[in-house]
Amino acid sequence: MAATGLRFRPGAIFSGAHAAAHPRTKPHHHHCSPQRMHDARGRCHLMAKSANGRPQISASFRDVAIDGAPSEDGSPDQGGSTVSITVVGASGDLAKKKIFPALFALYYEDCLPEHFTVFGYARSKMSDEELRNMISLTLTCRIDQRENCSDKMEQFLKRCFYQSGQYNSEEGFSELDRKLKEKEAGKVPNRLFYLSIPPNIFVDVVRSASRTASSQDGWTRFIVEKPFGRDSESSGELTRNLKKYLAEEQIFRIDHYLGKELVENLSVLRFSNLVFEPLWSRNYIRNVQLIFSEDFGTEGRGGYFDNYGIIRDIMQNHLLQILALFAMETPVSLDAEDIRNEKVKVLRSMRRLRLEDVVVGQYKGHSKGGKTYPAYVDDPTVPSGSITPTFAAAALFIDNARWDGFRRVPGNLYGRRSVGGGSELDKATNELVLRVQPDEAIYLKINSKVPGLGMRLDSSDLNLLYSERYHAEIPDAYERLLLDAIEGERRLFIRSDELDAAWAIFTPVLADLEAKKVAPELYPYGSRGPVGAHYLAANYNVRWGDITSDT
Repeated sequence: MAATGLRFRPGAIFSGAHAAAHPRTKPHHHHCSPQRMHDARGRCHLMAKSANGRPQISASFRDVAIDGAPSEDGSPDQGGSTVSITVVGASGDLAKKKIFPALFALYYEDCLPEHFTVFGYARSKMSDEELRNMISLTLTCRIDQRENCSDKMEQFLKRCFYQSGQYNSEEGFSELDRKLKEKEAGKVPNRLFYLSIPPNIFVDVVRSASRTASSQDGWTRFIVEKPFGRDSESSGELTRNLKKYLAEEQIFRIDHYLGKELVENLSVLRFSNLVFEPLWSRNYIRNVQLIFSEDFGTEGRGGYFDNYGIIRDIMQNHLLQILALFAMETPVSLDAEDIRNEKVKVLRSMRRLRLEDVVVGQYKGHSKGGKTYPAYVDDPTVPSGSITPTFAAAALFIDNARWDGFRRVPGNLYGRRSVGGGSELDKATNELVLRVQPDEAIYLKINSKVPGLGMRLDSSDLNLLYSERYHAEIPDAYERLLLDAIEGERRLFIRSDELDAAWAIFTPVLADLEAKKVAPELYPYGSRGPVGAHYLAANYNVRWGDITSDT
């Protein structure tokens, strides 16, 4: 289980305000999320309103025709359209465990267009029926049971087909194109390719598929999985090669963390609650921590992981994307380009990471409670003597007007009163915590008086625990991102200049770590990491939070 949290420590107490939908809207389309309402002209709107009734930010975008349902005047939309979703690398773990189940969940929730087809493409020889049997092993009706699950599965599987072929073979994709046209049956074809394959064959697939299996009348889009290169140079080369065959608008670089519910809620929490914006700066926030931890090792994934390490695998993408959303300025609107413009600005204002601001570690084997835990290098898929880090801590700085120069936040009248275990109140700082996973939650740590005649203070939580407040199942991140790709909504996908800015922060320190062969500090498997991480935090008068024991 991976635990991820975002916390920041301000010097003032916050209160929340609820969001309300825009009153002048029509019911949402069946393929749109509840946050997307439509005006009288059928334009989609994303709206956020504060408790004082004033809209904070809003955006509208052209509603993309993705099914053949009649329009309001009863005439078919463009004569009817269809979406064909091809999962390239269909026999791999990601496709089986995440992509096909996400597609089924969207179908189960009636979020896919009326006319759609799913194709698997891989080198393995397989019939349509064998693909369906493989997919069926990972499908679940985890959402609810309002309809017969087995019937829905059977209906979904009937729309799934398979094409075998080499990834660099135009012949294979030409045959796929022929089969897709049969299923599209004269409707306007829209095609989505999900590249669930290693990055070294991205370009081969894009070259072959774009030349022989692109839609001639509708749109064609490609979802590309991370890693997007290993550094600035390789990432830039990958982007240039992809753009030989695709426009930037056709490339959807996916970071599934951006599809997680709490990451989506970060912007809503900040921009639809007026109480936060005046405090969201260096003046009231002492530090921001993004903490990611897992309670398992590589477990056979060492071949992939050892080539990338924890900085490339987690920090440069997942955590940096969350930081960009947290630190960016208020966008002009919720339009994808406006949001991505602000993310690029804040990424470009971050200092290049220096070696002295980084601590790397690698877990070692140890025994606890009669159980033995292996070291990273004990994994048979990991090269002997590897110095690839499995842990990293880094201090990042943003040089702009909002964040440059964190300072001591304002004190308070009760600074000398004891809190909890006898520490001073100014040490027991307020914290706003967003726990992304597991057990999604938002909570605010405040200081309050313990009931009684004395003046003893204690720290407590104002807690929004999702499992208690919201009884609906939280969609998987891949469901949200797949639906956005079908709809052409790009705000949760990474633009090429955003990727360049992200790599520019980490590439220098990655080059130093590898050139100097920096040995990682060893720490016990399952612990909080090496001691050096605490010294790094102490250098900046910071104490690491603990997301595993909160609430």
